[in-house]
Amino acid sequence: MYIEQPHSRRAMLRSMVTGSLLFPAIVNSLHSNATASNDPLAAKQPHFQPKAKNVIFLFMSGGVSHVDSWDFKPNLFRDAGKTVSVNEFQGRKGNFNMFLKRPQWEFAKHGECGTEVSTLFPHMAKMVDDLCVIRSMKSDHTNHYEATLGIHTGSFTFARPSIGSWVSYGLGTENKNLPSFVVIAPFTPYAGGQVWGNDFLPGSHQGTLVVPGSEPVANIRRRTPTEQRQARELELLQEINAQHMEARPGDDDLVARTRTYETAFGMQMEMPEAFDFSKESQETLDLYGLQAGSTSGFAWQCLAARRLVERGVRFVELIDVGSSNNWDAHGDMLTHAPLAKNVDQAIAGLLQDLKNRGMLDDTLVVWTTEFGRTPFNSAANAAGREHHHWVFSSWLAGAGVKPGMTYGTSDEYGIDVADNKVHVHDFHATILHLLGLDHEKLTFRHSGRDYRLTDIYGNVVKPILS
Repeated sequence: MYIEQPHSRRAMLRSMVTGSLLFPAIVNSLHSNATASNDPLAAKQPHFQPKAKNVIFLFMSGGVSHVDSWDFKPNLFRDAGKTVSVNEFQGRKGNFNMFLKRPQWEFAKHGECGTEVSTLFPHMAKMVDDLCVIRSMKSDHTNHYEATLGIHTGSFTFARPSIGSWVSYGLGTENKNLPSFVVIAPFTPYAGGQVWGNDFLPGSHQGTLVVPGSEPVANIRRRTPTEQRQARELELLQEINAQHMEARPGDDDLVARTRTYETAFGMQMEMPEAFDFSKESQETLDLYGLQAGSTSGFAWQCLAARRLVERGVRFVELIDVGSSNNWDAHGDMLTHAPLAKNVDQAIAGLLQDLKNRGMLDDTLVVWTTEFGRTPFNSAANAAGREHHHWVFSSWLAGAGVKPGMTYGTSDEYGIDVADNKVHVHDFHATILHLLGLDHEKLTFRHSGRDYRLTDIYGNVVKPILS
């Protein structure tokens, strides 16, 4: 094979490996001798007919207060300042007398369905006829790290594969030039890269992190003078890797590493185009509240998600987290206001844009946080709220979900689940079900046992399915 000079074979390989480290788990095509059976990202048939083809997972990091947003509690307005006895506070067990705290925002009914939403989310409130709001979510942990890990992996104590990785593993991808699982986040959230980690699943299913900015995917431009030269280099590397793989059959990590090079090659063409919004109409930009030319902000993340899903990316997660600010409002609940303004129009715009394009029919949109916030506090005049995992709110919209409804209730003050509890495991089981995956059958053998996203728990929440 001809290799252009003066580069030596060793120098070429070094440059290719250096580049590949930027994409350690982006693997969307095997070498030409591979078959679908040993291609970890080949498109796979679901267990049954799915309602959803793709997922956009909106994660509000820090703990959004359910009683200030999606869960209207008139008794909490009425009885604010009164004491209530609870048996846990900030992770400590015991008997505590707490003061009920009034919500900071007023509520009103919206849409034909009449779902109550606070003035914190005026744009999303206009979309309630498309939402299924779950007001009986329950988590297992009151710390950010563990709760964030749990809502993403189903495990609250040990690192396990992310839900996006499980979806990638279960369904593969239909676009070999883009990752099957993309995470867009300006900064690292609680639990770090474990949020999108593949853990024991093959490396090809790890999420690819995109950081909003002028260069969302670093070093994606070609390092060689011409595409032809790069193709020659890849061909040589492909042959070397093929020989290496033949001597080590069944090595999933090696397969993942090998495919890195070709997918990176494909991404050089498709990924920049996916993040080029220049052809989007002003009407679309206005829908999201995005300024022309902007390359950051949650509105940019939402439009990028639509464009990625449009191009076949299976699972896109958008993480709302700033350099120092998130929804963790211990000191002052009013910090929720600018955070809500940052995401409200963008999310409503995303939903409307998907509807306009007919994409909401087979795209599942998930909005969640790791837990809620206490309807009470230890002082009568406390300005903030603490972590609260006993009950919180999330919503689903799109493919296979009954629109314009609420499911489950919390008690009169929003302290605990009153009926129709939806544990994180149930939440995950339902998302998988909408994708045509049976959460009990989607397993991976590791360390002598079969693992799954929902561990040994979880029930599909059938009443919310259309």
